[in-house]
Amino acid sequence: MVEFINTGNDNIIELKNVSQTYDGKKFIIEGLDFLIEDKPAQGQFAVILGMSGCGKSTILRYVAGLQEPTSGEILIHNKLRTPDVRVSMVFQQYSSLPWMTVLDNVGLALKFKGVSKKERDEKAMEFIKLVGLEGHEKKYAQYPTLSGGQLQRVAIARSLLANPEILLMDEPFGALDINTRLQMQDLLLELWHKFHPTIIFVTHDISEAVYLGDDIYIMKAAPSRFVKHIHVDLPFKRDRSTKRTPKFESLVHEVEDAMIEVAKMG
Repeated sequence: MVEFINTGNDNIIELKNVSQTYDGKKFIIEGLDFLIEDKPAQGQFAVILGMSGCGKSTILRYVAGLQEPTSGEILIHNKLRTPDVRVSMVFQQYSSLPWMTVLDNVGLALKFKGVSKKERDEKAMEFIKLVGLEGHEKKYAQYPTLSGGQLQRVAIARSLLANPEILLMDEPFGALDINTRLQMQDLLLELWHKFHPTIIFVTHDISEAVYLGDDIYIMKAAPSRFVKHIHVDLPFKRDRSTKRTPKFESLVHEVEDAMIEVAKMG
């Protein structure tokens, strides 16, 4: 079991004694705690690993407000989560609205807030440029008009504009080809360094988890809870050369061994 200890920094996301049952008898998640603190001038990049079906995506859905636990508390910035708190989520499946342009998709949250079209288009263009989509803003956000990688760039830009403090990502690069996936990993690191958000990232790729993450949390299933925490002791600024270092390889092996150990827990 991972013991989450408050170190004195501001709490960004906290789950307290969370349990989930769908039939009133068997608990899928039971007594789960999770704490993500802010790291000033850096933010936090937490990666969640675990076997399929252990509840990784459910954790993100709790934070995003897409699902309520059977019991327990979800806190954002030390306050109980309420429906008016917007926390966006990037899914593996393309989530842009295909009947709208890239520009309108990225600015969607501002539209709901009543921001004028002129202002939201200006702000949306800032983020479109940041994710490398300038020149595509008037295209419809659909495949094959845009590639898979471009559609995920739209989703990331939309999420950051909606709430630059918290970014939830559920296997966002899982459907991409390897070259595009590597490009998207580097883009995400660039955005993390620029905005210092709190990112919670779910993946099945151990190398990706080590390359991107600040801390890795591994879940067991039946009932789900966090049982392993591995701090990624790599430089804050990383690039492809980081993957060639002995430290990186050692961390990948450590996480791999931990995953095998957790799988044996049942």
